[in-house]
Amino acid sequence: MNLIEELQSLDINEPGRWPLAFRAVAVALVFVAVAAFGAYMLVIKTEIPLLERAEREELELRATFEQKQTKAANFDAYRAQLAEIERSFGTMLRQLPGRTEVPSLLVDISQTGLGAGLEEKLFQPTGEIQRDFYAELPIKIRLTGSYHELGNFVSGIAALPRIVTLHDISIAPVAGSDSSEELRLDVTAKTYRYLDEVSGG
Repeated sequence: MNLIEELQSLDINEPGRWPLAFRAVAVALVFVAVAAFGAYMLVIKTEIPLLERAEREELELRATFEQKQTKAANFDAYRAQLAEIERSFGTMLRQLPGRTEVPSLLVDISQTGLGAGLEEKLFQPTGEIQRDFYAELPIKIRLTGSYHELGNFVSGIAALPRIVTLHDISIAPVAGSDSSEELRLDVTAKTYRYLDEVSGG
């Protein structure tokens, strides 16, 4: 009787009657299955969360590496960009008036209004406001004149060699005026002064 015939003749319900070799093989297979299941439950299953965490950390490290690699690849471009920003910043700083230039800049702002043909009703500097590295000098201004004269004033302010910005702009017809074209401009002009670190302002 060959091996296949012997396997076919085995009764699954009576493993005690199997030949010794078959019983040994069956016990070995059951032992291997139990050992594999125990190894899975005791070792592999407890290690799966560690593996998943390691995979997440790998993805995070890979993303960090790619970001740093991109920055490293663009380092020369960043350095050139920083140099350009420093040049631009230096140019803007030169457009800020020094402490001694502020009075003449105030005269320039006032003269710009008069030169545009406007009548000056109010010109009131309100005192410096200190910021991080610069001081802000707001000036409350009220002017009256035509629409085109107001436009010329704004253009003249923009053309000044020092930085002057206009805020809180309000334009309204002049009450009680004979001319319907006469307008009143209320505006806060701001100029800025760089605070010298050595002198503290």
